[in-house]
Amino acid sequence: MNGLFSGAAARAALRSAHASLDELSATVGATGLPAAAAFPALLAAIDQHAAGVRDSLSADVRPLTPVILAAYAEGVRDAAFKHGWTPPSGEIDWTANDWVLRRLLAVVTLATTLTGR
Repeated sequence: MNGLFSGAAARAALRSAHASLDELSATVGATGLPAAAAFPALLAAIDQHAAGVRDSLSADVRPLTPVILAAYAEGVRDAAFKHGWTPPSGEIDWTANDWVLRRLLAVVTLATTLTGR
């Protein structure tokens, strides 16, 4: 079988998704997860964002996968850039109410439950 549904294409998509999620975890999760653990209000906001991500992806009717989460995160970043968002140039201030960063951190938390990474 050739094309999108071949075994090779599926393995390549999975490798790409893991690489993308690993990068997101390193850039957002490395400081965001400890901050969420330290600040209950941030943790609650991330939990709400995670619920929003699951709802957006219809997780109640189809399971979340690394490929779906990576694609979602890419879509969030692309839309944010299109609307003028710029990522922080230095250390992330997790006390700031940055919807994009919180949404991406929610993706990291969901990916962690899937991959155990």
